[in-house]
Amino acid sequence: MKPVRIGVVGVGNFGRLHARTLAGIAEAELVALVDSRAERLAQLTQELPGVKGYADLGTALREAQAAAWVVATQTATHVPLAAQVLAAGASVLVEKPLAADLASAHSLAQLVAPESRNLMLGHILLFASEFRSFLSETKQRDPLVYFHSFRHRPTTTADLFPGENPFRLLMVHDLYMAFVLAQGAEPVRAMGRLHPGAAGGYDLARGELEWASGLWGSFTASYLTPSGMAPDGFDRLEAFGRTWAARLEMNPRPFTLWAERAEWPLALDINDDPAAPQGWMAEELRCFCRVVQGEAEVPFGARYEDGLKILNWLERLERSAADDGTAC
Repeated sequence: MKPVRIGVVGVGNFGRLHARTLAGIAEAELVALVDSRAERLAQLTQELPGVKGYADLGTALREAQAAAWVVATQTATHVPLAAQVLAAGASVLVEKPLAADLASAHSLAQLVAPESRNLMLGHILLFASEFRSFLSETKQRDPLVYFHSFRHRPTTTADLFPGENPFRLLMVHDLYMAFVLAQGAEPVRAMGRLHPGAAGGYDLARGELEWASGLWGSFTASYLTPSGMAPDGFDRLEAFGRTWAARLEMNPRPFTLWAERAEWPLALDINDDPAAPQGWMAEELRCFCRVVQGEAEVPFGARYEDGLKILNWLERLERSAADDGTAC
């Protein structure tokens, strides 16, 4: 099977990771990079010789002849860019979250193929071997009763992503994992809180979800880890059944180096070295290529309809937070 001709829209932090990873996996042929910021685009095209850069998506769609695109831009632009790609007859992987709000996400419905065959969400942790093992173990035991997700990032995160509260930037990862753990069931109760940051915005989000089955989930996400901790903070998922308990620690990975200070060289399992990419993103993009070629279905938790439900959960938590934690 020929590699999938694929382009990347947006070459910021995550877009750059996507591009470098795609340049190295056998399933893909990276043919285009799109970004309106000329300096950033020029830097990446120099790193990846032979890949053409474009200032706008319209030109790239006409010239690059790509079968698929990755949209890794600011959240507010996800829907219009994905709509352009889908209208041109190509497939798209949209980074999380799907959209800035549920109403705009619904506007894509007429362009999305049945079973979400042409749209996949960038829910990267669904492709983490750690989470897949965790999920497999929970399915083999008595029912899950309670789980708690922690996702903490450095205090500088708010400066890097102005205007992004911890619900949308961080907790969305835990919500799509919760979606899979709860087998897609809709929560009957949602409660959320947001803690004001010292310099404005919010530095801490807490959420609670409850399901009709009796399952409870709680979530904490923040921009509060100090500089002495790992550069990507830490993540932890704990779960409890009636006769069992489990803890998953995915970040930082178990490699600590001590010199003048402690370092964690392998924080997230994302290795974007074009010579040999591996880890969560590489597996996600390999899966996307198989989807584009009709060799695989979009995984549960990464389909368009799943993204709509997860956005609804986010909005319920945010409404609750705006109403001082009142359940909704």
